[in-house]
This record gives sequence, C-alpha cells and structure tokens, in this order.
Amino acid sequence: MSKIVLVTGATDGLGKGLVRALARDGHTVLVHGRDRARAEALAAEVGARAVYVADLASLADVRRLGAEVLAGEPRLDVLVNNAGIGTTVPTPDRDESADGIELRFAVNYLSHFLLTRLVLPLLVRSAPARIVNVSSAGQAAIDFDDPMIERGYSGMRAYCQSKLAQILDTVGLASEIAGTGVTVTALHPATYMPTKIVPRPISTLEEGVTATMRLAVGADVEGKSGVYFDGLRETRANAQAYDANARAKLLALSRKLTGMG
Repeated sequence: MSKIVLVTGATDGLGKGLVRALARDGHTVLVHGRDRARAEALAAEVGARAVYVADLASLADVRRLGAEVLAGEPRLDVLVNNAGIGTTVPTPDRDESADGIELRFAVNYLSHFLLTRLVLPLLVRSAPARIVNVSSAGQAAIDFDDPMIERGYSGMRAYCQSKLAQILDTVGLASEIAGTGVTVTALHPATYMPTKIVPRPISTLEEGVTATMRLAVGADVEGKSGVYFDGLRETRANAQAYDANARAKLLALSRKLTGMG
C-alpha cells in the first residue's frame, strides 16, 4: 500500500537515496531540504508531491515547516527524521544555532523533537503511522550538568550525544503515544556511508537505505515502537536510553528550549 512519507534532509546522502527508493516503489514523497534549488531538483526527478524548505538550525524555521506541513498535507503516514550534521561538518569546533543552542544538539536532535510534536496530530489522524529517527551507533551519554558541552567540547562528543538524545526521545515518545496507532523507532542505518559528513566510507549507501526503508514502510516491523535497530537488527542502545530519569531530564530540557512548556 502506497504511503505518504516526509523525509528531512532529503537532498543529500541517505535522505536522497531513501527518497529515490520510496518513489521507485510507488510511495508519495515529501522532500525537505535547506536549499530550495536542490530540493526542487530532487522533487522534479522523483515526482515528489511537495517541497518544504527550512533551516533546522532555526527553531523559527522548524515551526514554520511544521505549520506548512499541517496546512498542506491531508495525511502523513511516515515521518523520517534524517537531517543532521556530522562530527567535523560544518566545523569540528563548537558552534551555536540561531537560538544559541549547541549546533549538533540543535540540528540533529532538537529540531526533530519539535517537528515531530508539531506534526504529531496529523500522524495520529493518519494512523497507522510511523516516525523513524535516523540515529547512529556512535552514542555518548548526555551530561545534564553541561548539556550544551561548554566544557571539554569535541565534534565527536557533541555528535554522539545528539544521536543518543534521539534514542532517548524515541523510547520516551513511544510510551507517550502508545495506543494512538503511531509508532516510533530509531536506527543506525549503516556504518560510515558515502555521504558528505563521512571522510572514509565503509558501508554502501544502499545498506542504509534498505534498513531505513524497512522501518519506514516494511510490513515485518508493523507495531514495533520504542526500539532501536542497528541496520536490520533490533538491539540495545547506550544504557542511558533506558534510564527513565535521564529521559525525563531530556524531555524537560527539550520543552524548555523549544518553548513547549
């Protein structure tokens, strides 16, 4: 059955490969990108129904994106939170978003935290529906005494912390939305795929696309929620993901930073 799928960060790497695969299999794709020209070129190539342009380093842009999706789409079957920045791109040094938030935390995690909550009513109305968080096997426990890593910063630590935050939110959100018909999963799609944020590829892009496609539209994972996959294998993430106290702290921080109360 054809699904309507919104993919963030669709103009490059895994996102681009995923959009192409979804369209090839007959699904309706909604393309998100930061650069309008690139997003529109991809949309024309795959026959996407809509293009959404937003800079995920800006919470105002994320709010606008959410509002535009709600206004423009009658239904949404799958949200794939894929956009992100790596350990050295755009810089290995500490930087902040437009809102003064550590950049990797802002783009990789917080933007998707907010977008997911904004479009959740549409997902619920479209149920059964799915949320897929593209995370990583690179995970680092969040230091809630210094979540913005103002001390001892490294791009690797910031990236790994932001990716674990996605998984904490996956586990927590699954409990919040249980019974709505919407599921949420997270995955490490593949190891060092050939994308612009990876200096030395190991896996193929196709491996990551296959694993992500499965969680987005695969029949064999129907009903799976609050779980983490390493490629095609369901497994355990960093222990902090299963710490209810840590999840509560992250939720409170995320609500404060996004102004959601």
